[in-house]
Amino acid sequence: QVQLVESGGGLVQAGGSLRLSCVASGGFSRYDVGWFRQAPGKEREFVAAIRWTGGNTYYTDPVKGRFTISRENAKRTVYLQMNSLKPEDTAVYYCAATYGANWPNTREYDYWGQGTQVTVST
Repeated sequence: QVQLVESGGGLVQAGGSLRLSCVASGGFSRYDVGWFRQAPGKEREFVAAIRWTGGNTYYTDPVKGRFTISRENAKRTVYLQMNSLKPEDTAVYYCAATYGANWPNTREYDYWGQGTQVTVST
């Protein structure tokens, strides 16, 4: 069993930065981890994912070059560094853990955190 807790969200002006953290308990180190987001009235969408080794990452196009996913397995933590934030990045951000291969698919993920709110103002 894996429990995930996100933190680091908040209110930031457009162009600013935030770093989200996802801290895990339980057997975490061999799981790939993804970040997703969900804006009001919209479906949950994939943002980024990282292999359990940290050696492979994947991003959705709208965040490429602005967001960076990383992990420290010794700290059971996965990060999402978000730079050059835009109002359209406003959403609840979730981390999730998977052994699956299809990272953008929410159904591949076995464990989810409760989410952290990110609000980007103009």
